[in-house]
Amino acid sequence: MSLHARYPAISDLKSRARRRIPHFVWEYLVSATGVEATQARNRTELDKVLFNPSILHGEFTPDLSVTLFGKTHPLPIGIAPVGMSGLIWPDAERLLARVAAGEGIPYTLSTVAAAAPEDVAGDLGEDGWFQLYPPRDPKIRADILKRVKDAGFTTMVLTADVPVASRRERETRSGLTKPPKLTPRLALQAAQCPVWLNGIRRMGMPRLRLMEGYSTNRAALPSNAHIGYQLRTSPDWDYFRDLRQAWDGPLVVKGVGVPADATRLQTEGADAIWVSNHAGRQFDGGPASIEVLPQIRAATSLPVIFDSGIEGGLDVLRALALGADFVMLGRAFHYGLAALGQAGAAHVVDILRQDMISNMGQLGTRSLKQLSARLRPT
Repeated sequence: MSLHARYPAISDLKSRARRRIPHFVWEYLVSATGVEATQARNRTELDKVLFNPSILHGEFTPDLSVTLFGKTHPLPIGIAPVGMSGLIWPDAERLLARVAAGEGIPYTLSTVAAAAPEDVAGDLGEDGWFQLYPPRDPKIRADILKRVKDAGFTTMVLTADVPVASRRERETRSGLTKPPKLTPRLALQAAQCPVWLNGIRRMGMPRLRLMEGYSTNRAALPSNAHIGYQLRTSPDWDYFRDLRQAWDGPLVVKGVGVPADATRLQTEGADAIWVSNHAGRQFDGGPASIEVLPQIRAATSLPVIFDSGIEGGLDVLRALALGADFVMLGRAFHYGLAALGQAGAAHVVDILRQDMISNMGQLGTRSLKQLSARLRPT
């Protein structure tokens, strides 16, 4: 039986993933902050974006390709950074890098991943992105940039929407620390997931391998106050200018939600704007990312990247129709990994591809650029 027959949607992979990873890992993957209202708004507002299907367009295969930073990708999607991917599924960073390389899409490694840049270099392909949580110490920043460049990463992503640690109450209640420490309560949960546990035993307990190299602190800290938070700073415009000068490749700023910030970033030398509310994990009193996307699109001529709330190919098309040039997904790929390993992550790509093709056929759109014309007026 084919994977599409058993798992036709990302939600099917999500259901299987929940059964295969410990509860505290699940809480880390799916939770947000506060009462999770922003996370809910992401879904609600995406569902409000409607299209008008169109008929009598004959047979055609839509063109899903998109060019970004001078590279043409077969799909308008990539893998977003997720901290401690290796906790969600053993060796996740390398597995996701392999999937991305095989599909010709970007893979973004987090500063607080369970793998260092050098660890994934052999699996990276030609379009590795690195997500930077800005180190306070300029020497640490310079060393990280050199290591990232030497490992073959081409694009730098400055995450700017984490100026302080969020509370993430649900995650805190789970008992998770970073690096993870298996207390008796968590060990019991882990014992109920033997495939996950055997993988962790084989790979070793995940750690913040990049950031730990710059600190002697090896204590298990609360997940919202780990060593990555202790070493990084809240960047300002001077920090951005210094980073722009130090990095000679494409520079993306992630976490943009205000049109004026997008306009100024273009003036200051950014290469792309990443619209995101961190999937509701940082602030629970803001709008859905899809709500602010059209205004940010109007405020800049730079490429616009989008994430937050994407759960399928139709959501990707919604974001593209409202002005995004590229869409990134994080949780979805980790559902695939936790459900079926590397094959599951690759299956996510195929689900999204087939979903986009099917929906574009209903809309009668042969290219991504035609999507906006099919939007239903609000």
